[in-house]
Amino acid sequence: MKSNAQSDRDHLFPKLGEIEKDLTPRRIVDELDRYIIGQHDAKRAVAVAIRNRWRRQQLDSDTQREILPKNILMIGPTGVGKTEIARRVARIVDAPFIKVEATKYTEAGYVGRDVESIIRELVDNGVNMLHLKHLDAVRGDANEAAIQRLADMLVEQEKLNSTPLPSTDAPEVDVPAKRKSDAATKRRLVRRRKQMIDLLARDALDDEMVEIDLETDFEATFAPAEGHAQVTIEEAQESLNDFFEDLIAHKRSRRVSVREARRILTEQEAHRLVDYDSVIDNAIKQAEESGIVFIDELDKTINPGGEYGPDVSGEGVQRDLLPIVEGSIVMTRYGPVRTDHILFIAAGAFHSVRPSDLIPELQGRFPIRVELNSLSEEDLNAILREPENALTKQYQQLLQADGVSIEFTDDGIHEIARMAAEVNERTEDIGARRLYTLVERVLEDASFDAPELAGDRIVIDADYVRERVEEIAADDDISNFIL
Repeated sequence: MKSNAQSDRDHLFPKLGEIEKDLTPRRIVDELDRYIIGQHDAKRAVAVAIRNRWRRQQLDSDTQREILPKNILMIGPTGVGKTEIARRVARIVDAPFIKVEATKYTEAGYVGRDVESIIRELVDNGVNMLHLKHLDAVRGDANEAAIQRLADMLVEQEKLNSTPLPSTDAPEVDVPAKRKSDAATKRRLVRRRKQMIDLLARDALDDEMVEIDLETDFEATFAPAEGHAQVTIEEAQESLNDFFEDLIAHKRSRRVSVREARRILTEQEAHRLVDYDSVIDNAIKQAEESGIVFIDELDKTINPGGEYGPDVSGEGVQRDLLPIVEGSIVMTRYGPVRTDHILFIAAGAFHSVRPSDLIPELQGRFPIRVELNSLSEEDLNAILREPENALTKQYQQLLQADGVSIEFTDDGIHEIARMAAEVNERTEDIGARRLYTLVERVLEDASFDAPELAGDRIVIDADYVRERVEEIAADDDISNFIL
């Protein structure tokens, strides 16, 4: 029979594909439209890939094993929304997600990170994500348990402080009187404990001090260094030192305020209430069936014309990526993880190279290819206005914290978008990221002086923008460095 608390937490282990059930491709695209302007083809491709996961879950197990995800290759310049589309869709379906840059990895035999660490980090993210959900779910029960423990500590501390020093004499013991006294003391302590719980519930003791035991995670294990079959004397000595340091630090006392003690004890109780083994098992399943890996800068692993350059292992990275994308088993600290049904989304600008320059085997593993367009002045204008997390809205809320009201006029937003498009065209095209630089430049004085301008209202119109940016934007030499 499950407890009510356990039943309430069952939703944290949803059946795979349950979230995607109500997310049609159209709804996914609509959700992405709230945060990302344009790039409809890329949004549709990702939405279909996510829906296909749910469709696959409806089939028998034999057929499920045969249906592999159709990985996506996004082609487009920086700052047009490639990463944001992948990250947002992972949030929508609550899936484990990791973004990596292909240039950070090397083929086997070179110094650097191996590509299998991508999957290990994905699983780590999945475990952390699910663990935090469970900790939040048991927070109420943990707080109650913490209050009970804290009440016991306070009563015990009060009892110790009021205990008289023991006498050196040995008087005769009156047993009936002692029993009566002990019973009265017990009733008094029970009443006092109830009073403590009531005071703690009303936060009336927050500033009192109490001594508590701090517990730390501790694992008494010795493991060889990664990649070595045997442990050297130095490594063994270092491990032994760490062992004793952890042993000493495993449990120690500390005097803290009741407010801080409640926080610490609540964390301890929350970790006790969570079944970590179940978290790991379900996190691995979610990573295998719902995980999303975004591999950026894949085009940087291509050596133009097949020539050897400074990164001679670029093609080797592609070959090492191949088995992971095709489907293999990667060993993680939580156990083996299959990559067959993880969705891989690769991206790159492909300015000087083409997708067909990738090794043929890897090309075949990214059958869905979508091109993302460079952002026009109209797109940049919409980015400043429409998304729920639009940059203009963020700055309005930031400066409102200092009591300063910021108003962006239509012509002011148009001017920022026009300058961003112009600088992108003349210099390196960094897409919407140019807006961050320009808006920060426009609001630099207001942000600096905001504490002294509390109650003021600042209107950001075209003249205000030009006054602060136009001279820099017009000078190519300066704008190359500043904008």
